[in-house]
Amino acid sequence: MQMDEVENLGWRMPAEWCRHAATWMVWPHNQALWENTWGVTLAQVQQDFARVATAIARFEPVKMVVDPSAVASAIALCGPRIELIPQAVNDSWCRDSGPSFICHPQQGLAGVSWRFNAWGAKSAHEWDESLARRVLNHLGLVCFGMPLSNEGGALHVDGEGTLITTESVLLNPNRNPGVTKADIEEVFARWLGIKKTIWLPGDPNYVTGDMTDGHVDGICAFARPGVLLVDATHDHSSVYAQVARENRRVLELATDAQGRRFELIELYEATEAVNTDAEVFCASYTNFYIANGAIIMPAYGIAADQVAANVLGQAFPDREIVPVRINHLAHGGGGVHCITQQQPAWPLKG
Repeated sequence: MQMDEVENLGWRMPAEWCRHAATWMVWPHNQALWENTWGVTLAQVQQDFARVATAIARFEPVKMVVDPSAVASAIALCGPRIELIPQAVNDSWCRDSGPSFICHPQQGLAGVSWRFNAWGAKSAHEWDESLARRVLNHLGLVCFGMPLSNEGGALHVDGEGTLITTESVLLNPNRNPGVTKADIEEVFARWLGIKKTIWLPGDPNYVTGDMTDGHVDGICAFARPGVLLVDATHDHSSVYAQVARENRRVLELATDAQGRRFELIELYEATEAVNTDAEVFCASYTNFYIANGAIIMPAYGIAADQVAANVLGQAFPDREIVPVRINHLAHGGGGVHCITQQQPAWPLKG
């Protein structure tokens, strides 16, 4: 199916570098999940979240959804600059359970609520499955419920009609059994304004142990249309090295919605930071977040942090590079991008 044959409703998903009205996050409170499953203390993880939130708050407002049971810890660690919004939640990955914001030239800003099932029913989600709708209701914005089981971390867009995702997530039987690429692309075209979807293999054999099954925001990220930062590893003998090569190969051969070949910039993983005893650890520097005037970069207290900061500085010369330590958060399998969700300013700028 050609995407120009799909009814165009006028909605589109802005690129992350468009100016934000705010960043949304969710405060971690599930002690059993972090301590029994991921092997880090909740207090340590909360400190990482607070560091990310306060770093972003230098550049734009931060709205933090907080389970009513955890308001006291959020107040203590986040301080007065972070707006706290009490809402019942299960987990703390706002990129995935929160809304994906879309815009329309006449109707303004709205949001998409994907059918969130906790990455294929990997954890409890009776509250998180409705979080996107509740956030949009809080803002007084229209919420469009989508038929796809999906998460925000599974998508990257360039704002010019290109979307990158992974087969290991959206075609996974634990998300959308029986749904085809054509079905998914039709949803993207109609609601996100996508003209071309690029399908990476992702992590089809689950070699990383990542509960997302291979989100694209741990594989690559747009610097601008036609330019991608791509996750890479110096450990060429690792099982992940083959996964990285296969994803990169697709990007090397792909063109975007405007017919451009991609410029690929390697961003090497923080291999030295990985806790080899951990069940999973997010060492990807591509899991950064684009804030107003800044790049909030995952950091681990190792020499590779500066190398990554230099690469990001060259890719984003007009933005301040702000490294934030996330060693404890990383044990949950995610990074800075996984815990943030941008709310675009309207009208769009940038």
